[in-house]
Amino acid sequence: MLIERRSLLFAVHRSENAKRTGGDLVRAISLYAALYGVWLLLSGFFSPFFLGIAAVCCALVVYIALRMDVIDQEGHPVQISWRLIPYLPWLAWQIVRANLDVTRRVFSRDLDIDPVLRWVPASQRTDLGTVIYANSITLTPGTVSTDVEPGRIRVHALSGDAMAELETGEMNARVRDVEG
Repeated sequence: MLIERRSLLFAVHRSENAKRTGGDLVRAISLYAALYGVWLLLSGFFSPFFLGIAAVCCALVVYIALRMDVIDQEGHPVQISWRLIPYLPWLAWQIVRANLDVTRRVFSRDLDIDPVLRWVPASQRTDLGTVIYANSITLTPGTVSTDVEPGRIRVHALSGDAMAELETGEMNARVRDVEG
């Protein structure tokens, strides 16, 4: 009886693994490349023995991750990697601009700070897109995401100008473009 149950469980697990798509293979290969690349950068050992050991270890980690079914669109989001490239310089520029604005406000004589707490729309289709948007808001000095609900994010801003800039929806649209 015990052998039949194990066989049945193995057959069920095998049929679930057979449902893997081409996207899983791309994610597995990119995870392997990322792991191997990080190992090369951090180890400093480039002899054939260590390169071989690293290749085997990275393959083992990817195999275990596949068996655990943790290589998915949110755990390893390769679908946004190329779309993220133009977004990151834009976000960096927004961070610099906001830093300058916060610095100007803090060092001004009249301390031009008028805190605002308001909901802004979030039109992302996935949880990952919403997280990227909320984190982008928080990374920009002078604004902090305090709460996330479906379709909106509560933001605390140091000034009405910072809130008005968020309400234009440019960052929202750019993050929506990142998620595809």
